[in-house]
Amino acid sequence: MNKGKTVWLMNHYGANMYYNRGGRHYWFAKNLIKRGYRVFFFAANVRHNTDDIIPVKDGRFAEETLEGIRFVFVETPTYKGNKGGRVKNMYAFYRNLFPVTKRIREAYGAPDLILASSVHPLTLVAGIRIGKKLGVPCIAEVRDLWPESIVQFQGMKREGLLTKILYQGEKWIYKKADRLIFTMEGGGKYIQDQGWDKESGGPVDLEKVEHINNGIDLQAFDESIREGEFHDPDLEDPNTVKIVYAGSIRRANKLEILLKGAKYVQNHRRETGGSKLEGASGDIRVLVYGDGEERITLEKRCKDEGISSVIFKGKVEKSKIPFILSKADIAVLNYANHDIWKYGGSQNKNFEYLASGTPILSTIIMGYDLIERHQAGISLEKQTAEAVGKGIMSIMNLSGEERSEMGKRARKAAEEYDFKKLTDQLERIIKETLRKGEESDHENSID
Repeated sequence: MNKGKTVWLMNHYGANMYYNRGGRHYWFAKNLIKRGYRVFFFAANVRHNTDDIIPVKDGRFAEETLEGIRFVFVETPTYKGNKGGRVKNMYAFYRNLFPVTKRIREAYGAPDLILASSVHPLTLVAGIRIGKKLGVPCIAEVRDLWPESIVQFQGMKREGLLTKILYQGEKWIYKKADRLIFTMEGGGKYIQDQGWDKESGGPVDLEKVEHINNGIDLQAFDESIREGEFHDPDLEDPNTVKIVYAGSIRRANKLEILLKGAKYVQNHRRETGGSKLEGASGDIRVLVYGDGEERITLEKRCKDEGISSVIFKGKVEKSKIPFILSKADIAVLNYANHDIWKYGGSQNKNFEYLASGTPILSTIIMGYDLIERHQAGISLEKQTAEAVGKGIMSIMNLSGEERSEMGKRARKAAEEYDFKKLTDQLERIIKETLRKGEESDHENSID
């Protein structure tokens, strides 16, 4: 039925996947192509948080083919940070999608289906409007709850005029999309809590709500371990417990609590001699791989407070992360604790942690918690120095066999989220959406 069907993927920040040759939609595209689909991948030509720009031609776009994926890079202005320049970049991507998709349709024909993905909602609005214009269904994929995440993480006023407009726009997207995919498991519950579902008198049919979490390409991950060797004396030291955090260092990540936990363990070991990991002296090293606006402040805090066990390593190539995690004794998932987490989490790093077979310490408990569900580590109820410190020590105090079994459960969990399996879910949704569209067309022709 779907042999030769054409899918247009829209992800504003997809250039990262082009450069990294990996990521959610890259892996979806690769697997769909293997199953006989044609895939066009629309992304901005400016790579987020870098100086990388893909040159465009007269038609305000550029085309590149990689592993069978037809990338279409849409012209957008450069920007730095998260202020006005980024907003202009978002709007430019939205605005320019319309003429660019028209050119692509003229050259290659119309798609059979559009999959438009957030982070920001303008991509979803564009996908729905373009789908309507072309007479093809649009699946809206929600990877971030806008504006709810801005309200909770950045303090945007819930009752402000702009916030209310954004909520109305969000509701419009959920109503108009032919299908909804949430990466967080509680997407349907979020719609209910907002009172937007039909049972509550709202316009959104919960039957069209689906869930596909983030995941991992296990083959690519394992290849990165074999080929991405990374030399770091702290990572290679056999006489320390290596606690690894890999990711952004921003306010939302709240790494200060990890510093407090490390200080608690440091003081406890100094006072009592502590406990040690089998085969190691028990001295801990908290190795932070990543960068962000909070890094300088946190480094100064470590120096001022004598937290010698925390070492900031800076940003490393994404391809090196699997190898780094393979050498870790504990991997840390760390975020500011907000009510939004009750709808679940879909952090990429969590699936890298699971794939590495490393016991995970999460400083928050999320709804639909994968770590607890698969007994792949520990999720903490409290975000205090004592709770984090004791969480670290509780994993340190496990026997080698117990830690090994925890790691095996983590790896087993990752297998459930391999992108080959996730693409099975996506293909089912695509087929059902196309079938429903065909049935609707048939009914309209009869009428």
